[in-house]
Amino acid sequence: MIVRNLALVLAAGVGFMPCIASAVPASVPNLISHRAVYDLELKDASDRSGIEGMTGRMVYEFTGSSCKGYKTDFRFVTQINTGDAVRMTDQQTTTFEDAVSKKFTFETKSFTDDKLDKEVIGSAADVDGKMKVDLTKPDPREIDLVPGEFPTEHMYQVIENAKLGKRIFESRVFDGSDDGDESLITSTLVGKQQAPKDGDAEASVAGDFAKAPFWPVTIAYYNDKTGTDSLPIYRMSFKLYENGITRDLTMDYGDFVLTGKLAKLDVLKPETCEAPPVR
Repeated sequence: MIVRNLALVLAAGVGFMPCIASAVPASVPNLISHRAVYDLELKDASDRSGIEGMTGRMVYEFTGSSCKGYKTDFRFVTQINTGDAVRMTDQQTTTFEDAVSKKFTFETKSFTDDKLDKEVIGSAADVDGKMKVDLTKPDPREIDLVPGEFPTEHMYQVIENAKLGKRIFESRVFDGSDDGDESLITSTLVGKQQAPKDGDAEASVAGDFAKAPFWPVTIAYYNDKTGTDSLPIYRMSFKLYENGITRDLTMDYGDFVLTGKLAKLDVLKPETCEAPPVR
């Protein structure tokens, strides 16, 4: 999921343990189509953040299949109190990822108080050992990047490594966020699988998956120019189910930290890989 940039503030090979190959794994995780709603609250903020309070809501809709590709519709709305003023931010993102052909399209609009601040539209693909990005907005241009993973492909890696017991690994990820012109290095830490504890109110919101086991996951994102020797520009922790659903989010932006609690979960009609009948 894309939740890294708040003014553009879910669903990621280098070092540590080896990554799974870039191609789709032979055993593709069964990621289910779903719509998840998260209530957001400010957990902590430094004095230099200029933030006295923040609340919001995030809606994440994930649909598709491994053979037809995956679409993500994402909306992230926050109300920020700086003490002197209150402003509303609204990020709206749509992506489509074909993990088989290694193609990815993205479109993001970011608003402040209903005024459009930024619009980023583009596509990316693996071509001849490079990741080629074709941006149409804000400025038309083409960019060549080091090969990396797209968001759903990275989710494959996290789940497969978790199932194999590989707890730490690094990847290069491109998700089209910010200006859509660079990838980031990520370091992923996966804890041991565990079951929800009695009295876990948020787990009950997961419906049929209320008692399903999950992995605690933390992903740190690093600037490509400085690498993992520097502090991460963003860190996200969450509970991950084998079907791709996440809950109990913590989003650490350095100067402030947000939490996201699962408020509602709808499982959507799955898309199959079967060809339509010939008439």
